[in-house]
Amino acid sequence: MTAAGSVVEPNSAQPADPTADEPAGFTVARSSALWVLIAGVLGLAAALTLTVEKIELLINPDYVPSCSINPVLSCGSVMITPQASVFGFPNPLIGIVSFTLVLVTGVLAVGKVSLPRWYWAGLAVGTLLGAAFVHWLIFQSLYRIGALCPYCMVVWAVTIPLLVVTAGIALQPQNSDSPVVRVLYTWRWSVVALWFTAVLLLILERFWNYWSTLI
Repeated sequence: MTAAGSVVEPNSAQPADPTADEPAGFTVARSSALWVLIAGVLGLAAALTLTVEKIELLINPDYVPSCSINPVLSCGSVMITPQASVFGFPNPLIGIVSFTLVLVTGVLAVGKVSLPRWYWAGLAVGTLLGAAFVHWLIFQSLYRIGALCPYCMVVWAVTIPLLVVTAGIALQPQNSDSPVVRVLYTWRWSVVALWFTAVLLLILERFWNYWSTLI
């Protein structure tokens, strides 16, 4: 309750020191913290599994990865392509580093540790770059490689919600005067739902000749 008697709406990010104009750090809502933690756990697990499968494939070229299920869902077909090592080393190594950082951040956030705004902004920018990379990989998987990696798809599935959550924390739309930020924040989960729907439809359309044989 303010001096004027009006109720202050709760924010998703609470300042560590409400008396300061620019707090050194703030804690985030438990729901947002849990999202970051879950994304870190799932993303890291997928990246580690892919790395192990890649090592097994390097040791034994005849090895069939556990995620090679059928002609479409086939990690093995994806792992041997140049797109699987864009920077000269297996892509999952990027995921191990990135999602370890996300996991640690999630643990700190759940523990109500105050982190500065610049940290969340940096994490949001990094996640945005990751999302761009994910979209490139989706295009390559669908229209160049012609196969899908289930573990890679786990990474796809957690990256966009993670971007939404970290951007929401960094921007704090409740305290923003920008109508664009407020609109994007209000419709953030609708955007995520549309993104998942679009990717699913692209997968169905691209491999419909195979899916139709299973009906």
